[in-house]
Amino acid sequence: MNVSATPLSAPLPEQINAHLLHTIGVAPGSASPSDLMQATAQVARAQLSKRWVYTQAKEKAQKARRVVYLSMEFLMGRTLSNALAALNLTEGAAAGLTQHAQRLEDIAGHEPDAALGNGGLGRLAACFLDSMATLGLPSFGYGIRYEYGMFAQDIQDGNQVEYPDSWLKDGTPWEFPRADLTYTVRFGGSVVHLDGQVTWKHDGEVAAKAYDMVVPGHGTEKVSTLRLWKAVAPDHIDLGVFNAGDYARAAFAKNEYENISWVLYPNDSTPAGRELRLKQEYFFVAASMQDLICRHLAEHPSLDNLAEHVAIHLNDTHPAIGVAELMRILCDEHAFDWDRAWALCGKTFSYTNHTLMPEALETWPLSLIQQVLPRHMEIIFRINKEFLDMAARFRPGDHDFLKRLSLIDETGERRVRMAHLSVVGSHQVNGVSALHSELLVHTIFADFAALWPKRFTNMTNGVTPRRWLAQANPGLATLLDETLGKAWRLDLDQLKRLESCQGDAAFAGKFMAIKRANKVRLADFIAQVTGVQVSPDSLFDVQVKRIHEYKRQLLNVLHVVSRYQAILANPDAPWVPRTVIFAGKAASSYQVAKSIIRLIHDVGLTINNDPRIGDKLKLVFLPNYGVSVAEVIMPGADLSEQISTAGTEASGTGNMKLALNGALTIGTDDGANIEIRQQVGDDNIFIFGLKTPEVRQLRLEGYHPLQHYQDNPELKAVLDAIGDGQFSPDDPERYRALVNSLVWGGDHYLLLADYASYVATQAKVDALYSQPDLWCQRAIRNVAGMGVFSSDRTIGQYARDIWRVAPIPD
Repeated sequence: MNVSATPLSAPLPEQINAHLLHTIGVAPGSASPSDLMQATAQVARAQLSKRWVYTQAKEKAQKARRVVYLSMEFLMGRTLSNALAALNLTEGAAAGLTQHAQRLEDIAGHEPDAALGNGGLGRLAACFLDSMATLGLPSFGYGIRYEYGMFAQDIQDGNQVEYPDSWLKDGTPWEFPRADLTYTVRFGGSVVHLDGQVTWKHDGEVAAKAYDMVVPGHGTEKVSTLRLWKAVAPDHIDLGVFNAGDYARAAFAKNEYENISWVLYPNDSTPAGRELRLKQEYFFVAASMQDLICRHLAEHPSLDNLAEHVAIHLNDTHPAIGVAELMRILCDEHAFDWDRAWALCGKTFSYTNHTLMPEALETWPLSLIQQVLPRHMEIIFRINKEFLDMAARFRPGDHDFLKRLSLIDETGERRVRMAHLSVVGSHQVNGVSALHSELLVHTIFADFAALWPKRFTNMTNGVTPRRWLAQANPGLATLLDETLGKAWRLDLDQLKRLESCQGDAAFAGKFMAIKRANKVRLADFIAQVTGVQVSPDSLFDVQVKRIHEYKRQLLNVLHVVSRYQAILANPDAPWVPRTVIFAGKAASSYQVAKSIIRLIHDVGLTINNDPRIGDKLKLVFLPNYGVSVAEVIMPGADLSEQISTAGTEASGTGNMKLALNGALTIGTDDGANIEIRQQVGDDNIFIFGLKTPEVRQLRLEGYHPLQHYQDNPELKAVLDAIGDGQFSPDDPERYRALVNSLVWGGDHYLLLADYASYVATQAKVDALYSQPDLWCQRAIRNVAGMGVFSSDRTIGQYARDIWRVAPIPD
């Protein structure tokens, strides 16, 4: 028996054994769990390959209009369980693995997370690819094949320690190398203008090699493609130098260019790191542009109709250089005149903005772009000149207006504003929640909105129910199947029907039994990873996301310390036991975020080892947060912490995943929290703190955090305990700067202003959790209200209103 002789219709045990023998090269009876994972993946891969060929043939034959989604991140997580579910192979695979005395969930756990992203941006992109495939939209995602993720996080003595996240060290069964797809990407040098011709005389180049990951649709034969680029030096080594014994110099050129695809988000606190980051962005954009144009010209005689057949979407500003790159290709390589090229460019691009904070909008020193991409700098200058000439006619004599609009920030070091380039080069710009999109046109892009009010729109984010409910929470998925049928996986609006189940005691009993089983699983995971024993009967209070000051993990810690002090002061009060769970990574150069992680560790070390506290309060930090860890945390959460300062969180998708799994939200009226509140009702969510207009007004009037410190004895006691070293007796000054930044340093994200409201709202959480039946009803109501937050709905809106892409009929 061999693999080719084993048909795809053969029983799964036969297919798994055939791949063990002929693909993995082990006797079925001697296969390790890793071998079984690889063999099972090969079974799914064969089916995916067949679907990919079918989908590409259909799209090519019909000369389909495609969406091209450019993103620096695609946080895919593990693929095996999702692929088996999409292919309806889960039961067969489970049966096949039973013959090897293994459970499918255990075997799936041997697959590493694909380390192609870091946070919400990348996870959103992964959800979007899932929905594009499920809706049958002709689509390509393009990114970088990072050999190492951002980093693998460990916590040692409270400090974040970063290790290489070598997810590809044993290879992956999910990628399809495309040996015939290699493009040259150039850097540096100079530009020559002669007789109307422009020549970019580069001084370095790298080959971009394509690797495909096939993203299956659910309930369809269609798939989407994630095409990732690996950087390969044109000449591997200087053999003469190598033979002379200078091995390091022989490999220098190879390493200089191949490091482009080594690591996601290299530390950009150094000049070398910033240059590498810019090269990464251009590298994947340039390769993707060449690929999509090559595909277009294979189906159409010219590029004149490019915008009719390709919709290029910029996921944040990382791929914004694509605007200049398309102009370079059209003008320099295909002899388009400027106006014709610019008109085509504007019809082709669209852009999603993911942040309201000006300091988070990507800019690059003009000198760095000049050094790395000299032709693109010329193109950006011309785009800016012609744009400002147009804007000057709109508002004559208003130089401040033009200064704000300019693609070049002239204050201090001259910098290119990549968000401005994205807006000017796109026909549509969207925010990712109703509030965010509204604030975009009134704050950071107000001047652009005055010019082009119809260019701005909203696309509220969503998450895929296949990954974040069906796969992550099989117990709840089974209950939904029994109650609603299975259609909810493809039509999440079906969850509305759960509203009638809120008063159903039998349903509620099953719902809470599933929640407790998920909490037991999470408690076991916590014990395994941290050594801390927590009670699954306590309220699981979860804040999992990137560690950042605006997300206000520190406010959560202040409440934990306040609670700790209150328990010590009144130990016999009827405390609701609570386990507070944090997870998330701090950027490697972000020292304040790293200090917050260490504070969480130190506070937890004190509380968890205080015999006076017991199970009344526990605090844990789970290291190396990623998709697989999230799939354990989300189903076990009771309370979802979404506590960013109002007006700073664009949307959030963790809030959607947690509510979808039956957690109640405590949060500010910010981002998608507002839309969640509208869907679940004010009584089924805990909203606290200043609203966005109040934040703005407070800052205008002058905010004085010292007053809150002096006027609130409880808050003062918390800050004094942290600042005086109660949780860091080995170094009493460790958190002095952190506390001073709140009391004396301006408290930029208004933690002290929101503290009293937050603590009071946490008391309401306790009161409701003390009434299990009522808590259960409200948790069910949260699940019932999540239908609108399916990424299928989001992608359907993008396809209709921005991309104008339709499914290919069968």
